[in-house]
Amino acid sequence: MFARSVLRAGRILTNPARSVARTVSASPALLTPLPAASRWSRAYASAATPVSPTDPKLGHAQSLLEYGTRALEEGDLPRAKAAYEESISVMPTSGAWFNLGVVEYQLAGPLGAIEAWKQSIALEPSADAYTNLGSAYMMCKPPQTAEAIKALTAAMEIAPEDPEIQFNLAAVLESTDQLDTALTLYRKALSGGVERALANIRNIGGKILAKRLSDEQKPEDKEDK
Repeated sequence: MFARSVLRAGRILTNPARSVARTVSASPALLTPLPAASRWSRAYASAATPVSPTDPKLGHAQSLLEYGTRALEEGDLPRAKAAYEESISVMPTSGAWFNLGVVEYQLAGPLGAIEAWKQSIALEPSADAYTNLGSAYMMCKPPQTAEAIKALTAAMEIAPEDPEIQFNLAAVLESTDQLDTALTLYRKALSGGVERALANIRNIGGKILAKRLSDEQKPEDKEDK
């Protein structure tokens, strides 16, 4: 299992190096199984900073962001989407794009979400946006594992000690048979408190042992021939 069951929290333009509005409860659709079953993206942003009295445009954009987030909390995805799109039309912010990605993910799947999270990152890179981007790439058909690895690696560069990101990256690496690196990351995730990593460590340890035994037998097979 991947480490998250909700979409990761994000941040707005004026508000991780990590000043994020973490763990606001949401009800996103669960992701369907991947090689290790994925449910691991993160929640949504809210305007944590006060509305700017000197910039009415930004203030209006933030008010629309908050309105959209209330609609998202109430489960009204079309109203949330409309509010985020209007906020972006007034003044694009990382948070509005991030939240639009959350809504797009639930309404239409990963492709629209990918574009929204890319826009969020372009304005203000965050580990949470990169994590969600990695999730969306893995939900594409077929999964875009190379892009997912790039996104999760970027997330780790911002938040190198985040055990959930370590776990998620390890799961994608395991699916591409990069077993030794995946094992190292699973161990870090376990030490960081992701207890489910223990099962993955045991499983991947067996895979590594089987691969080594197979590699050792190959020279003998050639000699027999």
